[in-house]
Amino acid sequence: MRSGFAFKTALLTSAAYAVLISSSSASEQDAPPAAASPSIQLAADAVVASPLESAVSPIGIVAVEQVTVTARRREEDAQEVPVALSVINVQQIEATGTYDVGQLTSLVPSVQFFSSNPRNTAITIRGLGTSFGLTNDGLESGVGLYIDQVYQSRPAAATFDFVDVDQVEVLRGPQGTLFGKNTTAGAINIGIQIPTFERRVEAEVSAGNYGFLQGKASISGPIAGNVLAARLSVEGTLRDGMVHNVTTGKDVNNQNNFSTRGQLLYRPDDEFSLRITGDYNTQKGICCALGYVTVGTTLKPAAQQFPALAAAAGYAPPSTDPFARLIDTNSPAQANQVFGGVSAIADWDFGPATLTSVSAWRTWNWDPASDRDFTKLSIQTISANPDNQNQYSQEFRVASNGKQTVDYVAGVYYFRQKIDATPIAQYGADATRWLLTPLTLPANLLNGYTSNAIAHSDTKSYAAFAQATWNITSDLHFTPGLRYTNEDKSGSYSQTVSGGNPRTDANNAGDVAKLLSVVRPQSYAAHFTDGSVSGQVNLSYDIAPDSMVYATYSQGFKSGGINLAGIPLDANNNPVVSTAIIKPENVTTFEVGVKNEFFARRLTLNLAAFDTEDKNYQVNVVDSGPGALRGYLANIPKVQSRGFELDSNFVVAENLSGYLSAAWTDAKYVSFANGPCPLELIGASTTSCNLSGRPLPGASRWSVSGGGEYRLPIDDGMGYVGVDASYRSSFYSDASDSKYLKIGSYGLVNLRAGYIFDSGWEVSVWAKNLFDQHYFQYLQPQTGNSGEVVGLVGDPRTVGVTVRVKY
Repeated sequence: MRSGFAFKTALLTSAAYAVLISSSSASEQDAPPAAASPSIQLAADAVVASPLESAVSPIGIVAVEQVTVTARRREEDAQEVPVALSVINVQQIEATGTYDVGQLTSLVPSVQFFSSNPRNTAITIRGLGTSFGLTNDGLESGVGLYIDQVYQSRPAAATFDFVDVDQVEVLRGPQGTLFGKNTTAGAINIGIQIPTFERRVEAEVSAGNYGFLQGKASISGPIAGNVLAARLSVEGTLRDGMVHNVTTGKDVNNQNNFSTRGQLLYRPDDEFSLRITGDYNTQKGICCALGYVTVGTTLKPAAQQFPALAAAAGYAPPSTDPFARLIDTNSPAQANQVFGGVSAIADWDFGPATLTSVSAWRTWNWDPASDRDFTKLSIQTISANPDNQNQYSQEFRVASNGKQTVDYVAGVYYFRQKIDATPIAQYGADATRWLLTPLTLPANLLNGYTSNAIAHSDTKSYAAFAQATWNITSDLHFTPGLRYTNEDKSGSYSQTVSGGNPRTDANNAGDVAKLLSVVRPQSYAAHFTDGSVSGQVNLSYDIAPDSMVYATYSQGFKSGGINLAGIPLDANNNPVVSTAIIKPENVTTFEVGVKNEFFARRLTLNLAAFDTEDKNYQVNVVDSGPGALRGYLANIPKVQSRGFELDSNFVVAENLSGYLSAAWTDAKYVSFANGPCPLELIGASTTSCNLSGRPLPGASRWSVSGGGEYRLPIDDGMGYVGVDASYRSSFYSDASDSKYLKIGSYGLVNLRAGYIFDSGWEVSVWAKNLFDQHYFQYLQPQTGNSGEVVGLVGDPRTVGVTVRVKY
């Protein structure tokens, strides 16, 4: 008995490091809490069953199907867990053709996803998370992304296709106890399908217009009796570009993705398991081109605005209709990235509790190229930020088993991350006239002017956490939780400039000053250590067998950061090092909710109301000091998000079911005195604008999703038809709230129909954006604020067919 105990303890501990023995100095990651057992995917607290849970149930089911989650590290009915969360299971993912995080926004109204390129990706929940324009390697997102229990620190991870996904949970609001740091707005937790001890084979092929071709395949089964099992999965997506470049003759904004994941599961008995996983993912795309949308009027002199500048250069956009999907950029464009890693997850059930270890190493390599001026002119010909990240994490956790008077989970974790980047920017022959005044400057002054930088970041994070649920009575439950995190961050940034064509006569000093007004050399380093406490207090009461009310007070924090893209300079042209460090955000949320089941569970109806204050919010502020007028990252006193959310599922009859979710969100800057000015207020003497009271970018006041599915037995199978619709009201696509950068409201409708054979085969046809709605995903001003607005248009109507088999 004692030897078996020692063996399992030793194996559990060694599993934490075996996979990473060669990476003793590798970067480490802020691992999320793990599942209670290897057969239970990490699925956080749920507000509602998966929207299409009933829609994928077999005929004869006349109730909304129960959804089991493990948010508190034990299996629970989602309707019995007092936290706001949406669950999207594998059946819904397959039914709706959802294959990446961005597409989840049509199913979960509280989530918004914006990505002008993978590195510049922002995810918000309830309007909070990451403010637009915060692409900076020294900063982290406020929405935690977890894949197979492992925290993904770079938001680019959200742009990859799903592979082997089992369930996606979206937790709304701060998750400061069990889901670690950097979850001030919420968390997206993606659980994967794990190896089975019965042979299973799944394959799927989809084809559609615009050259869309997607294939998925997985095989799972035993390789050594009932002790060792394996699973191998691959996925690939190809699609032609949906925007045509008239300069190069190429279609851009295409998809070229490949992912694979292999797993080994060692389970010698019912008490112990060890699962080792490796994955490799690539994207190679001609991306991410933005095209002409409109021209706004600024406060600059007419000669410095787009109409006059374009006329002087003899330039006209290839089309003034953005939905003609034409661009004319002349610099190479690519968005290549590699993402992958190895993890080891061990679970040991020793009776009263389960001990879990989660070890992981992740790497990300980003190799971009883009035409920053978005025209065939040579204004900013190179703008790239190649990036490499390595992270390593280790978590140990113990969680009680079964229902007790006091249920608990406690643990520790360690995270390390290193990022190395080499930003480069270069200006071309048209840059001088477009970016500088007066017009008497040499036309070639900025031609060839280049900046090269080296940025480095090193983060270490240590944490301890504990949460318990005291079941005071069978109906009354009290859940406090606490987490302490210590952050140690260092960073350095060094930038040099070269090139340009300043005159060599008496005008030389003035020409050099003009060059330096665009970009200046600078070098600095910074370091800080900070400790933060976060947690929650939750009280829930079962007012009836099928009804519960709850109230939660929670606190979260988002890690502080270091500016790694340049900082303001003083009068002596030295970096103001005090501005290099960005303080942590601190979030406080009050939330009340009710969960109900009616008519023998034919209807689930859940409501939540929340009020969130985020202090020291991390945003771009304006530097109005000496040198180039530029933005840099800093803290503002406070932002706020308030709102209501509804989630419902219903079964009208045994073959007709549906869902409806809605969110009303009022998210705004409470205090932001030195914000960036909107495009229409930018002039020669512009410094900053007071944005206090203005809406947060990316936050729609209303967002709604709903749909349903009708199924009917036909011969030896089942036919079905389903519809999914979503709506978002207008929102700003820029932190300045410019009227020219406001995306109008839009609604999308998707339709699908198919037939499932009893043999395990399924054939379906589908249409996304059925009515070919014109809408924008993203808008931004052209470099130099000439007044031109460029944007990324949403996908047009796409149609296709999917063939799937499972046996």
